[in-house]
Amino acid sequence: MKTEDLKAQGLSDEQIAFVMAENGKDVKREKDKTDGLRSQLDTATATLKGFEGVDVAQLNAKISQLSADLAAKEADYNQKLAQRDFDDMISALAKEYKARDIQAVTPFLDVEKLKASKNQKEDAKAAFEAIKKEKAYLFEDDTAPRVVSFTNGPDKNTDNANTKANDALRALFRKE
Repeated sequence: MKTEDLKAQGLSDEQIAFVMAENGKDVKREKDKTDGLRSQLDTATATLKGFEGVDVAQLNAKISQLSADLAAKEADYNQKLAQRDFDDMISALAKEYKARDIQAVTPFLDVEKLKASKNQKEDAKAAFEAIKKEKAYLFEDDTAPRVVSFTNGPDKNTDNANTKANDALRALFRKE
């Protein structure tokens, strides 16, 4: 738009100045939009140049490999966690049943069957009870100890049954 064209249309100088100012605002706004879009285009072009020579199929293969590695590590971690929990449960049961040595008891446990069990703790308890019945020597004895008193030697004179009984009770309670 030119000033001469507006004068030819019969506009006054004030009207021409107003129209030119408004037109300048419109042109500046559109130029700013164009500059913004141009900078976005330059940024996108530069970014795309960074991807030149990159094999997308190779990247996808690498992503698949890393995902598989991550899944394998997670499975390994979960397996180790389950093994630790199982070992802790067996150790706790060994203490509960007063096993003399856990390493002596575990060969008699069907570990694979217990690991595959849906109710591991109850099945392990049943296995410990069965082993305790069959091989009691692997566990500490829970019964009261049998008390054996000492007999008096020939130098002590014990004439009757009451004296012998009293001597046995004194020996049991360690009083003379």
